[in-house]
Amino acid sequence: MAGNGSPFLRHEFLLALEDSGSACVTTGWEARHLLIRDTGGMALAAMPLYLKHHSWGEFVFDQAWAQAYQRIGRDYYPKLVSAVPFTPVTGPRILLRAGAAHQDLTQQLLETARDIAGRERASSLHVLFPPADSVASLANGELMLRKDCQYHWHNRGYQDFDDFLARFRSDKRKKVRRERRRVSEAGISFRLLRGHEITAPLLEQIYLFHAATFARRGQTPYLTHSFYEQIVRTLPEALVVILAERDDAPVACAICLRDDEALYGRYWGCDREYDSLHFETCFYQGIEYSIQEGLNRFEPGAQGEHKLRRGFEPVLTWSAHWLRDPVFARAIDNYLSNERIWLDDYLQQARDQLPFHRDGRPANTLARR
Repeated sequence: MAGNGSPFLRHEFLLALEDSGSACVTTGWEARHLLIRDTGGMALAAMPLYLKHHSWGEFVFDQAWAQAYQRIGRDYYPKLVSAVPFTPVTGPRILLRAGAAHQDLTQQLLETARDIAGRERASSLHVLFPPADSVASLANGELMLRKDCQYHWHNRGYQDFDDFLARFRSDKRKKVRRERRRVSEAGISFRLLRGHEITAPLLEQIYLFHAATFARRGQTPYLTHSFYEQIVRTLPEALVVILAERDDAPVACAICLRDDEALYGRYWGCDREYDSLHFETCFYQGIEYSIQEGLNRFEPGAQGEHKLRRGFEPVLTWSAHWLRDPVFARAIDNYLSNERIWLDDYLQQARDQLPFHRDGRPANTLARR
């Protein structure tokens, strides 16, 4: 299957979500995955699909739609969602065997998903974070398109972090260096670990950091400890942990995954607050790693306009939506049309907040010192 090399579409990742109880009926992610086989029984196409009873862990926000249904005594849930649970990363949602008829199989999967929606009395079908080159096929399948944006770092062939900072205006560059200096002056250093380097005791500490971040917001972690145990065994090459240490003891971490193209920041946690530690652990260390590894981009996660002034550029993301009720579908279609206009304006405003030189040229080498 063509999964574009994404670790999140690997069988090992999706299986770990279900085996660990992270994505299951109890947590509101009831698997309804679709698979089309050829006459010989070989897989031709597939679509990750879940029956959902809430909108948590999706990062495409439709709670207002659910409230509108509720106001007139209708049920928005359950709904069908094609997505990777808890993972706002763009990637194929229609997985095809090489050489398979793309358009025909896409439409067959979408029609089957809508049939399931009818049998399950689901209000709608949602395809979250599909790649841009697939949105036309989704629109042809009678799904309405929704735009959003994230903030990604792009590798312009940088030699090192200073080379990256050389593109910043002087005042912005000084602020980044000040943040990095504060972490260093606190006596904090960093280690980057791949999955095979993570011992059971260290994984326990990493998970405690991860869980503490959710606990501070009064939430339960999306992912269980056993999920991480499983991917340490089954996807060690994809797992990257940025570990912050003070006096040889872990104090914070960022949990990431990677493929041959990109680093993906997923979760972070710390034992207590340190000045600028979040920015260093979740942003700057990831940028340095991406430069060293020759990765094309670094996606540090959804949302966060504060990423703009640290060199993460606004990037368009997509979702696609089908609502069974034609009256609600027309209302949502009108809403999405207006939202797309607003978002196009926002993207331009966001680009204006980037810290780079207006002419796109780096500062001279003296300014980098």
